[in-house]
Amino acid sequence: MWASVIAVAGTLLGGALTGLLQFVNRRADRAERRAEALRLALADLVAALGDHRRAMWHREDLALNGAGREAVEAARAASHATRSAVTAPLVAVSVLEPALAEVARAAAMAAFGLRGATDHAVLAARREAAIAATDELVAAAGRVMA
Repeated sequence: MWASVIAVAGTLLGGALTGLLQFVNRRADRAERRAEALRLALADLVAALGDHRRAMWHREDLALNGAGREAVEAARAASHATRSAVTAPLVAVSVLEPALAEVARAAAMAAFGLRGATDHAVLAARREAAIAATDELVAAAGRVMA
């Protein structure tokens, strides 16, 4: 009889252990997929911020230098496209890692802030602030993901 009890207990424990291991593996897989999605979203966001920063610099530089209306309008259209490209990765980063939401938003707002510079010195200062904000986003992501 004891042999039967031990066999049943062993079978039950083996089944429980197998279930636990499957649960742990699924959880680890989910965490790895989430981390990979965050890495991709961060890369997309940093690239989009850089593209928008360059487009805004060009647009504002044209305006400050008194370029023709057509050139300024073309640059404005380009900057609108790059600004739109920031939205999806910004949302993804904010949803995937809420601890990065504020610093990601600050980086985006700094890039958007190049608009309306009154002279080249202001434009350059805003550009440097936008670069610093993006660098802070990257540093914060490194801390969070470590």
